Amino acid sequence: MQFYIYKEKEMKTLVDINEDVLKEAMAVSETTTKKETITLALEELIKSRLRQRLKGMAGSGMIGTGLSDLKSLRQRREKMHQVLRAVGKR
Repeated sequence: MQFYIYKEKEMKTLVDINEDVLKEAMAVSETTTKKETITLALEELIKSRLRQRLKGMAGSGMIGTGLSDLKSLRQRREKMHQVLRAVGKR
């Protein structure tokens, strides 16, 4: 398994981004700058894809976590997301 450590390295890139999507992402993530929002979104994408890879390895013998363990973790995460959504609607 690979772990990624990111150093504070910056580069300027010109990208066309849907303004409505960016505004919604800023509101949901409670970030104040476009840069912060995009950085957070990329970090979340990386985490999500790494979780998918981990899930794919369940039962392979490469890791000691079984599918039932991963399902339990998913249920806890989904419950937390429901709570956060409910709090955000207040």
